[in-house]
Amino acid sequence: MVNNELVIELLPDEYWWGGRVADGRSMPYGTSLFRVDLAASSGANQACPLLVSSKGRYVWSEEPFAFQIDHKELRVIGEFALLKVEKGNETLAGAFRHAARTFFPAVPALPEELLFTAPQYNLWIELLYHPTQEKVLQYARDVLANGMPPGVIMIDDNWHEPYGTWTFHPGRFPQPKQMVDELHAWGFKVMLWVCPFISPDSSTFRKLEPAGILLKDGEGKTAIRKWWNGYSAVLDCTNPQAVAWIHEQLDSLQSQFGIDGFKLDAGDLEFYESDDLSYEITTRNGHSEAWAKVGLKYPLNEYRACWKLAGQPLIQRLKDKQHRWEDNGLDCLIPDGLAQGLLGYAYTCPDMIGGGEFTSFSVDQLDSELFVRSAQCSALFPMMQFSAAPWRVLDDEHLRYCIEAAQLHAAFGEEILDLAKHASRTGEPILRHMAYEFPGEGMEMIQDQFMLGHSLLVAPVVVRGARSRQVIFPTGIWVGDDGTTVSGPAKLEIEVPLDRLPFYRKQ
Repeated sequence: MVNNELVIELLPDEYWWGGRVADGRSMPYGTSLFRVDLAASSGANQACPLLVSSKGRYVWSEEPFAFQIDHKELRVIGEFALLKVEKGNETLAGAFRHAARTFFPAVPALPEELLFTAPQYNLWIELLYHPTQEKVLQYARDVLANGMPPGVIMIDDNWHEPYGTWTFHPGRFPQPKQMVDELHAWGFKVMLWVCPFISPDSSTFRKLEPAGILLKDGEGKTAIRKWWNGYSAVLDCTNPQAVAWIHEQLDSLQSQFGIDGFKLDAGDLEFYESDDLSYEITTRNGHSEAWAKVGLKYPLNEYRACWKLAGQPLIQRLKDKQHRWEDNGLDCLIPDGLAQGLLGYAYTCPDMIGGGEFTSFSVDQLDSELFVRSAQCSALFPMMQFSAAPWRVLDDEHLRYCIEAAQLHAAFGEEILDLAKHASRTGEPILRHMAYEFPGEGMEMIQDQFMLGHSLLVAPVVVRGARSRQVIFPTGIWVGDDGTTVSGPAKLEIEVPLDRLPFYRKQ
């Protein structure tokens, strides 16, 4: 059935997921009133015009829609395009697989393998707006000196000249090729941060504005938008010439300096207006999608904001979390990560360990326990990403636990990579909801444990001070990291000292 407004009566014990990744803590829907408009905000993270049900139903549209749900009905309104509702797929996994095959089939290409097999190192929290060549090299030396595996190292904001002028700042990076060569020799691959913004007082702006590849506002003037670093013009990525230009800049960084890939930040729909004039007529969401497509050329990529493009080989990181336990803190990692998978974003990365929101991150107020539990929670995600240097901010004991988490991720690297390859063929999540793997067992409301693939149950600690936790086991025989065997279904209170990340393998 196709319509532009749907009213769906909920079935007994039916739960729904979807819309925006940032709403993971509110999922599953169907227990209380929830409403959101996907055309109004992406929640600073990924979104997709998809809703999936534990009873095998789903809603899809090619364009953004608004929806409201309570414990009785789901109401969906599509202002820009028709809506499609599909039923008869029996389970959450059945609904997702049918939607994926039909509307966003997996692209048989894989992002850079090192992203899955080793920890990532994002220099944002450590260096903020002051990265330098020597600081980058010292961070990498410290990774190795502390027994952590080399992986992808990400040089974040302000390595460059003005925004849009994607050349190394000669004062901060006097010999970038030498730096990259050293990092490669040590086993790292190198990413650079970029964005779609162009500083309006730069020579790059003066070149691009007459070329007609910058976004125009509703009055036909070059749009100048406020974002977190000030006011800038914006590339019109619906214009093939704009895409060719940014690709030329990035390709040059690869050929000149050996850069391996790019963190393509911003692109949030909030930076666009509904009356913007662009090469192709599109929505605010469409502009976000166009920026995300820029990264498809580069296997080593990362996005935080994205619209649609489920099934594509793009790395999707969770938005910046606060350095705290609750309220966009550690409590959100698992629910938001599960939401990513159920929206078709299989290649998921949690936020930086300890939290990536720098205004909440202070050594004077550092919670070492939170840092460790964040590392453990991330260790068996498809990826894990350090930023604040644990060897700088932690004592020896807490540092040791973080190193163990990094080593655990590397030990599972080949298994995670195999699951990523499976996702590239099928679109299935790597990080899976318990209800996805075990329908009909009452797992829908679980938000603090997950499945890595179909056989590994992971139950991190996400509560301050907890040294025990309840684990819900589905049907089957489960062998734990501590050697214990559990026969499910069962609910079991287990001991979780600070040095333990509990996980169980289904036999």
